[in-house]
Amino acid sequence: MTTHGNQTILVLGATGKTGRRLVHTLRTAGRTVRAASRSGEIRFDWSDQDTWPTALAGASAVYLIAPEDPALAQIFVKQATETGVARFVALSARGIEQLPADFFQGMTAAEQAVRESGAQWTILRPNNFNQNFDDDVWRAPLRGGRLALPIGSVPEPFIDAQDIADVAAAVLTSDGHHEQVYDLSGPRALTFGTAVATIAKAAGRPIRYVELTPQEYRAELLAAGVSEEAAAELNALFAGMRAGHFAEPADGVRRVLGRDPIDFDTYVTRAAAADAWS
Repeated sequence: MTTHGNQTILVLGATGKTGRRLVHTLRTAGRTVRAASRSGEIRFDWSDQDTWPTALAGASAVYLIAPEDPALAQIFVKQATETGVARFVALSARGIEQLPADFFQGMTAAEQAVRESGAQWTILRPNNFNQNFDDDVWRAPLRGGRLALPIGSVPEPFIDAQDIADVAAAVLTSDGHHEQVYDLSGPRALTFGTAVATIAKAAGRPIRYVELTPQEYRAELLAAGVSEEAAAELNALFAGMRAGHFAEPADGVRRVLGRDPIDFDTYVTRAAAADAWS
């Protein structure tokens, strides 16, 4: 199946970091896109199943951002295939099989649901996003002059959200990706200390990276109003990173797009020019 311009692609999480870029990329290429999210053009809410049919009506392919509730993934995928969806591209996380089974259950369930769907499926497993530094997670701490995490000196090949969107667009609209799991990363791994130093230089002001123990990190998260459950999940993710499970650059972007991924320095230059950290 190669999706043609008159076929509708449903993009879930369409206001999110990868979703909004994917919507733009697909529409620029002349594709028909249904942009769905809780606050998007089409209202889609995982916790309100009454919003699902409108989002799915007439869609032939779906970009699937996993629900937090793992029970919902299979229900949605079954409903989607029954209404004519023939291709799924599910966003997951690199090394998810290495993490404790009681965390990130929504992503694991979404992977399983598309694999068992009978439709064509592809799974994208990216590293940490470049955009975590300027879009939400770490933007405020960096603006405050201090990013503190429990990662040590293990490097991370951060991936640009635009690369994920470009891969997703290619996989949604061309053949040859059925039953593929693509690990997606940037072209090189760098430590968080180096990443913060690069950002500080581009921003033209001092920003420190501070190493925390997992216990200190948990305490800071709870003090900032993060739930106990979310704090435990984040600590599990960092434990996986410290173990080096995701430290080697992956070749998924090159395999799908035939080009190198966006470099971290390129991302930082662009974000600094847009006043991300001033």
